[in-house]
Amino acid sequence: MHIAEGFLPPAHAVAWGVASAPFVVHGVRSLTREVREHPESTLLLGASGAFTFVLSALKLPSVTGSCSHPTGTGLGAILFRPPIMAVLGTITLLFQALLLAHGGLTTLGANVFSMAIVGPWAGYAVYKLLRRSNAPLMVAVFAGAFVADLSTYCVTSVQLALAFPDPGSGFLGALGKFGSIFAVTQVPLAVSEGLLTVLVMRLLVQSSKGELTRLGVLLAKKQSRTETEAVAR
Repeated sequence: MHIAEGFLPPAHAVAWGVASAPFVVHGVRSLTREVREHPESTLLLGASGAFTFVLSALKLPSVTGSCSHPTGTGLGAILFRPPIMAVLGTITLLFQALLLAHGGLTTLGANVFSMAIVGPWAGYAVYKLLRRSNAPLMVAVFAGAFVADLSTYCVTSVQLALAFPDPGSGFLGALGKFGSIFAVTQVPLAVSEGLLTVLVMRLLVQSSKGELTRLGVLLAKKQSRTETEAVAR
């Protein structure tokens, strides 16, 4: 879920905004440099942002009474690295708060921290670890998207537990409750998002091989051909 407008205590809302700001500022610099040095990447950047916007705008009822949704941040993190995804995710969350009443302005910092910062970094770390371990590209892409989605909800659970500790069991008790609310719905959603991200990456391998090679997703020359053949099989 996106934490709704006015749901967090003011001090928590401000703290999460302050925590998110340096990542977004760094991301703006990275995005500006990427567009300036490689203007041909603009289309793929836009597609990554649109992928995040569409997936994270899907509000799916949870069996426990809340709502969940995919995040779509894993793809952009893999393609352009997490700093740029922090900016794309922030823009997505801002427009959703203003146009769809999905999330809110007072909770924007908290939502950015969970979905646009922690999610992309966690997913990208898993993706890179698997690639350095010589895992197949699509296995790493699936794992990266899965972790980016699920880790977002883990952080959201922490944020809510910090704001609303259980009267009897405190932070840990609240964390267990909030985590259980999301887990039943979010695990299959994370699997679905991983599979969809793999499908999109397969299409990109076929249509944008040169750009993926420049971005380091595909290896150059001989290694790149081997990966492409593996995808085709």
